[in-house]
Formats: sequence, C-alpha cells, structure tokens
Amino acid sequence: MAAIPTQRETDSRAWDAPAYRGAGPRAEGCATLPGSPLAPGSARALLRAAFAEWADQGLTLPEGSARLAADAMAVVSELVTNAVVHAGTEVEVDWCLEETGAFVVQVRDHHPARAPRDPAGGEAWYDMPEHGRGLRLVATLAESWGVTYRTGAKTVWARLPAGGRDRPDGPAPEHTLEAAEALAPQPQRPGDGRDWLGRGALSFLAEASDLLAGQLDENLVTALTGQLIVPRLADWCAVWLEDEATVRGGDGSAPARVWHASENRIEELARALEKGPPCPRDGLRSGPEPYPWPGDALGPHGGHGTALAYRLIAGGRPLGTLVIGRCGLERFPDEVTGLVEDLGRRVALAIGAARQYARQATISAVLQRGLLPGAVAEIPGMSSALVYEPCDKGGPSGDFYDLFPAGDGRWCFAVGDVQGKGPEAAVVIGLARPWLRLLAREGYRVADVLDRLNQLLLDDATEAADAAARALVAAGGRPVVAGDGPQTRFLSLLYGELTPHDGGVRCTLASAGHPLPLVLRPDGEVRTAARSQTLLGVVEDETYTSETIELGPGDSLLCVTDGVTERRSGSRQFDDGDGLARALSGCAGLSAELIAERIRRLVHDFGGGLPEDDLALLVLQAE
Repeated sequence: MAAIPTQRETDSRAWDAPAYRGAGPRAEGCATLPGSPLAPGSARALLRAAFAEWADQGLTLPEGSARLAADAMAVVSELVTNAVVHAGTEVEVDWCLEETGAFVVQVRDHHPARAPRDPAGGEAWYDMPEHGRGLRLVATLAESWGVTYRTGAKTVWARLPAGGRDRPDGPAPEHTLEAAEALAPQPQRPGDGRDWLGRGALSFLAEASDLLAGQLDENLVTALTGQLIVPRLADWCAVWLEDEATVRGGDGSAPARVWHASENRIEELARALEKGPPCPRDGLRSGPEPYPWPGDALGPHGGHGTALAYRLIAGGRPLGTLVIGRCGLERFPDEVTGLVEDLGRRVALAIGAARQYARQATISAVLQRGLLPGAVAEIPGMSSALVYEPCDKGGPSGDFYDLFPAGDGRWCFAVGDVQGKGPEAAVVIGLARPWLRLLAREGYRVADVLDRLNQLLLDDATEAADAAARALVAAGGRPVVAGDGPQTRFLSLLYGELTPHDGGVRCTLASAGHPLPLVLRPDGEVRTAARSQTLLGVVEDETYTSETIELGPGDSLLCVTDGVTERRSGSRQFDDGDGLARALSGCAGLSAELIAERIRRLVHDFGGGLPEDDLALLVLQAE
C-alpha cells in the first residue's frame, strides 16, 4: 500500500476530472494498488487514513466531514471495484480535498477497451451483475462524475460536494459499516421495493466481505455475522451451525449463537430459541422463510415482530441457519431481506472455507504426529535437548528428527531435511524414519544404513515414475502439465550411532548433504565432526562412509538443519564466516537445554522476523 503524501509532486500524475481543473487543492494524495480483490479494501483504508491525517494536521474540514469521509470511502470502493472487475490491471487512485471543501477522487486503470456500465442504461436490477451496480452508488453520492479515455488508460472520476450529499435519513455515522441501515436506499422507481442496490448496501457488503475474508475460525465468522447484522439490520439474530453428522441425522438442535441489541435480553432469548430451532425444508433454498416470533423472551416491548430464517449454503451443502428478527414490524422491507440474503451467502462461504481449513489442519496435525517420534529416548551418560519449529503450522514440515535405542547398548539419532514441504515431504519422511529404525535394529552400521536408504529412495522414485507413465498412457497420452507425475525426492540426513562407555560416549556418524555437526569442548573449542557427502536419493550405487569421534565429559554435539545455517538477514546468512561455530563457542559451560535455547534465540534474533524455513536442532552432551 502506498504512503499518503500530503502534497503532490508537480505533474506526478495526470488529473482527468474536469471539476478539479483550476480548483485549488488544500490536501491530496495518490496510490497505486494491485488489480486484485483486496484493492477496494486498501483504497478505503487509504482514504480513511487520509481524512484522519488531515484532521491531525489541524486542517479545517467542512461541516459534515464525517459524512463526506463515509461517502468518499463508498465511492472509491465502487470505482476501484469497477476497475478491478473490468480491467484487472494495476489501479491508480488519486484524491484531493479542494479549497471549497469538495472532495475529488479518480481511479485509473490500463484497459480502456471496456467501458464501465452506465447505471442509467435501462438494465433491470435482476439482470445487472454485481460489478455493474457501483456506478449507481457513485451517481447517487457525487455532485458530478465522468469517464475520461487516454491512450492506454481509462479514468473514472467523481466530485463529492463539501459535507456530502444531503440525505433525508439524518446525520451520517462516522464509519461506512455503521451506516448500513441509515444509508439503505429508498426505491428509485415507484413500486420497485426490491431495488435496495445503492450506496449503503454495496458499502455494507464490501466492508462485510473484507471482514469475513480470510477468517479461519467458524466461531469468529459467526461472531462477526452477529456484529454486522445487529442492530443495523435487525434487533436480534441467531445462527445455528450444522456439521455433517447433524445434517445426516436430521437434527437441527445444535446450540444457537445469539445476538441482541440489548445485552440483557440475550440469555433469555437464547433459551427461547433452543426450544424451537429451525426446521429447514428439503432442498437447498437459501430463503428467506418465516420463523416463529419468540414473544415473551423479548420483554414487554417485544411481544410483536417479524422473524425470517435463511439457510447458509456453500458448495451445495447446508452449513447452518441464520435467523433475524425486528420488533414492531409486520414484514421486513425487501431491501433488507435481499441484503441479508447476499450477506448470508458470504457468511456461508466464509464458514465453508473455515471448515475446510480446520479439516486440513487436523489432517496435517495427525500426519505430523505420525512422522515424528512420540518421545525422545534417554541415553545413559548423556543429556539431550531438542528444538523443532516448522514454519508452516498448517502442513507437514520438511524437517524431521529421531533419537531411539537400537539394542546392544547402542542408541541412534537422525536429523533430516527433505527437499520441499507438504505431502511430498511427508512421503519421504514416512519412508525414511521407519527404515532408519528398522535397519539400525537389524544391526546395520551407519554407512550401511545410508547406502540402503539411498537405494530405497531411488527405487521408490522409479516406481512412482513408472506409475505416472502408466497413468499417462491410460489417459490417452494427454499432455503433461505442471504438477503431474512424481516429484524428485532428495533427502539431506545427519545420522549417527552412540555407544556410552566408561569415560565418555563413542559416536559414529555420517552426513549426506546435510549441515555438518559441530562438537563443543568445555574450553570453548569448536570443530566439525564429519565430512560432507552426497544427498540421499540422487546418485545410484553411491557408497557412504562414516567417522567415529569420542565425546568426553562435558563435550556437546550440535546437529542442525539448514533452517539454522541459512537463516537470512538481508544478503547475509547466519552461518556466514562460521557464524554457527562462533555462536556455539559462546555456549561453553552451558547445559544441553541452555545451548539449544541460546542457539534458537540467536537464530531468531538474526533475521529480525519470523523464520521462513523449518528449524530443527539437536544437542547431545556427554555427562
């Protein structure tokens, strides 16, 4: 998002609004936004910040500036939406507060071939796509507006009078969301009560979409729904959510989430609604349908009113029911019922997305638990400490570790890193970790374990390629697109065997394309403990070798993944100039737990932000 300048550079942008030419600017700003669905929300935020900045600077704003700001945000939202839908290019937004107190905004895209829809073009409301309704809002709020074409660009501009347009519905609230009910338009043609599509409705839906987009918790989605509806559109509302078991069993008795304009009525209303949950009709009609009035639960002034029920449906599946109620009404106005139905669709989509995310997160968590050891083995004569931080909490990590007994007085450890993340990484880890344990317990030595694991990965990749080729032939030889077929499965691995004895621990280890382990002596001396060899799963018939070192009392072995060594700060990496060795040298005299924590903290502090890669480190210390 571009910054808000308080004064424009000369000729930095071309003004195409005739109303602006010759008028003296008091304050102005500009921004360039990507042609994406996020652009309208960014434009509103920019204007909101601009008006706040002007006020902070002591700029005297015209009477009714709150109304003008609300109108400006509504207009820029619709102009940017129109540009994004019709052009899809970057959008340039310019705004100016004139000496007269009027506000001018223009939105420029770079696809002039398509003209914006004319709100007076005679289209019936039910034929008009949603992206064609915005200019009716602009025409309602603006004193003048127009379209200017230049080579390679199209600009739509609007001039709003000082204080905003006069409205019969009283003072405008300070925020567009709070204006939803007050700004709900009256029918523009006699008898057309359905034509609620105007300034307040579109602004309301735009703000609601921004609030609901990206919410990954269905409970938060329902809470936002209640806050959006009450008290703007209804005195009270309730949401019943259904899971798949509820739908199959035909039981709609899940507890309702209830909101009321008066907090002290919520508990009693919730009890009343629990006695009569909605019983949706067959089919997938979203509504609205009449709902029985809860009567006495709303107090002495709420004995009469109207309630409507809307099914929340997304992807052809019912997800719940939304009920709204207004005291003292014989029926809801059509503009409100239509607005709530549109809002209900957005709520249903948000709930569906949140549930899909929750399912994926659950699957990933179960998969991750299966890929990592349930506990780290305790080794006689040694202490250990582990740090494991996947950067993506929602999916399987590419890093893994293990520390397990192998029999005959031996313990084995492994720290690995699979190329890539997600399901492909999970497949490799799911192969590697069980085979490591099996081969170690069968008595294979370190180098032999790596030889066999390398061949296993290569054989598995060959089988996957054969399966993909057979599938291609079965599909009639269709062209292969990105993502088809098996992905190359490389694995970097540090693997070792520990044998405690009197006076220390014998450690035999090998590194296959992995950051080399470091040994810390009690006097602060640090040295590497292996040599680099080829990644696993790359070279056929590769022969690996191992090395053996002795860990005396107080010696510590540090094993890390490249999430530690390659942690970035600008163009520098954490291990540049033996940075990891220097950091470890400063840990002399610390326990395994304190060494692990200190290295973790130094890695985090080095980058100044959240790590962009998985991080794993294991410290083994001879006692």
